[in-house]
Amino acid sequence: MKNSETLKKDLDRIDGKSYRLYKELEGEYDFGDYVLCIDHVQGDPFAAPSRIRIVVNQNISKFPKEIFDNKNKNIAVSDYLTREFYLNINKCSQKVFGSGKSGLIAISKCPQEILERTSIIIDENKIEARFYVGFPARGRSVLSKELEKILYNVIPSIIEKTLLYKNINSEKLISRVRLVEDQEAIRTHLDSRGLVAFVANGSMLPRESGISSKALTLGKAFISPKELEVEFNTKSKGIIRGMGIKKGITLIVGGGYHGKSTLLRALELGVYNHIEGDGRELVITDGTALKVRAEDSRSITKTDISLFISNLPSGQGTTQFSTQNASGSTSQAASIIEGLESGAKVLLIDEDTSATNFMMRDDLMQRLVSKEKEPITPFIEIAGPLYKQKCISTIMVVGSSGDFFDIADCVVQLDNYRAMDVTKEAIDLSLGHITKRVSERALTINITFNRIIKAGTITQGDKGIKIKATCLSTLSINREDIDLRAVEQIVDNEQVNAIGLIMKWAEVNIMSKGLGFDKMVDNIFCKLNKDGLKSIDNLKGGSGNLAMPRRQEIMATYNRYRNLKV
Repeated sequence: MKNSETLKKDLDRIDGKSYRLYKELEGEYDFGDYVLCIDHVQGDPFAAPSRIRIVVNQNISKFPKEIFDNKNKNIAVSDYLTREFYLNINKCSQKVFGSGKSGLIAISKCPQEILERTSIIIDENKIEARFYVGFPARGRSVLSKELEKILYNVIPSIIEKTLLYKNINSEKLISRVRLVEDQEAIRTHLDSRGLVAFVANGSMLPRESGISSKALTLGKAFISPKELEVEFNTKSKGIIRGMGIKKGITLIVGGGYHGKSTLLRALELGVYNHIEGDGRELVITDGTALKVRAEDSRSITKTDISLFISNLPSGQGTTQFSTQNASGSTSQAASIIEGLESGAKVLLIDEDTSATNFMMRDDLMQRLVSKEKEPITPFIEIAGPLYKQKCISTIMVVGSSGDFFDIADCVVQLDNYRAMDVTKEAIDLSLGHITKRVSERALTINITFNRIIKAGTITQGDKGIKIKATCLSTLSINREDIDLRAVEQIVDNEQVNAIGLIMKWAEVNIMSKGLGFDKMVDNIFCKLNKDGLKSIDNLKGGSGNLAMPRRQEIMATYNRYRNLKV
């Protein structure tokens, strides 16, 4: 390993010369209290910035082992330090001259959700930060003195403020760890309490705007209806009370703009832990809960949608249904079946983003168009048997049809963001048409999953497998775009980065084993649980820009890949 003085001499030697000579700096350098690793140098000043790692021995950083000695606490510490590193970049940066991305320093920008990441990795031996630096240039010539400012002034200051325990706000860090422990404890106990979700009293669910994830400071705090109130005894906050949503079928009703979709959105994101101050940090949902919606034009590959759709006029079978251009109803049917294949125990549905003919058919339409002429069995007739036979719960926002009252176990009305339990009133108004239809049909649900993703789904070109994530909405594999706009529980583009690399790793290491799709994903998570997300990140040279996705989003991405081979 070289030392910091050698690096300074090399910088002086290449000053003013061709930018490509920066490549000679790749390697590890001992800076005394830490090691600087220049893992990859960008090809020119306008290319993606250079990859840098800082490794600090725990003898120096001195983070107490007890604050990161299990997985959830470790994730909380890493997330907290990533946010601190991000803030300290701005606090410590100096004016750096140059063209292109000269002087840029970047690390993961975390959203409100707390995710397992590869930006900061901490264990009992060391703490490691992975980030990016734009190496300065004048035109396409080396600007050594400007890079020297970054490597010898800016980065040491960031390290001092972020990676040494004595210099951080330990009270805030420990508070973050305790919050995550409380969140996970509540989520762990939902099942045994017969619940699928919990919304704490005092939660602030509305957001600043449609494009902001921050809490609306002047919004109305959530208060549970007394009939639905439950309590959890948490380690750090003591007794917490709020609305418990029981297993079964729960309807969220109310007038337009009264908070129905706001509550559902909070429940969608309740599969993740949130930072303090988000307002939804104690909105906790079953970790498998899946938002499903209609998704015109998506691809579907050999998915059994016969539970919902059969006897198509075209004669096309629906037990292994495939299309490159799904309708609203076929796409929503496929998304539900694929969700069950992914292990989802709760379906989250908003009437506004659903296919109307998939969700329901009223009694008048049933009289006009006979069952023999209608290939769709609407969700309203399936939801009850799905829970009773398969323990799949549904939380659904409805506003246009009282027929749903027939199947509801609980009805929550939102009135100007105030929640009320109106289950009794809804049942009294119920006409019983749907109950009668379900009884007459006597449906037996028999869902089996036997799809196998074939090797060769992701092909290697001359330059290997090219993966590129674009925001939250698109993953490109060898320039074939996978549209993820309807996969609404992805909250960070770094989750999309991770999914791409996971798919690349799986093609090489798992696909040839002939495993069922769900078993294949089990193998992926076996590796991730054993070796950590960093084992996938290292395929990309330790880029530090990965965040952990759920199995539901990994499988949803495969299912939307138009080149999928099953």
